[in-house]
Amino acid sequence: MIRRSLLRSLLLLALLPLAALAADAPRVIVEGTDYEVIPEGTPFTKVKGKVEVVEVFGYTCPHCAHFQPQVAAWARKNAKQVNFVPLAAPFGGYWMPYAKAYYAAQVLGVAEKSHDAMFLALHTDGTLPIRNATETEIAPFYARYGVDPAKFAAAYNGAEADTRLRKAGDFIQRSGVDSTPTLVVAGKYRVTGGSGFQDSLRIADALIARERAGKTR
Repeated sequence: MIRRSLLRSLLLLALLPLAALAADAPRVIVEGTDYEVIPEGTPFTKVKGKVEVVEVFGYTCPHCAHFQPQVAAWARKNAKQVNFVPLAAPFGGYWMPYAKAYYAAQVLGVAEKSHDAMFLALHTDGTLPIRNATETEIAPFYARYGVDPAKFAAAYNGAEADTRLRKAGDFIQRSGVDSTPTLVVAGKYRVTGGSGFQDSLRIADALIARERAGKTR
């Protein structure tokens, strides 16, 4: 009886490293399940030595607000190899004012430092209206970052912000993005799977590794 128990214990100990290896082994990503290949896809911008990851988002999207802390931490961790590019989706309706505001903030040089706070203002603090916002209602938010309301209005209605918005819209359309948040890797792969935000980032990591290795699929 003692010998049987001892043999069973030794067998379990021998199997533990194999179980640990299986648990740590990365799950293979599958086209059509985890991601889609974008026909003739190209990056939004090119930065030498880095793989581009675009996050298509909307300030009024609650899922994007929940994703923001995780994707921001991920982007900081991968900054040496990833060019992370947030793009506000101009999907129309109540999405449009905040998409225009984002590109106006880019023109004014305050988009990056105000990005997290905009999500908080909309979804946590409730200091900005989610629906049918006007530039007059949005301007005081950017005043916290030293932007004069008149300058914000000029940028919001200006040609440069409009050009950026249209360029983003063209990229989003040709990449087949129709929901937010969505990650696009190297302009070639649209992340579609994942059981949650961390899983979506895992798929993005695998696609980045594939791109850096020079693989096409």
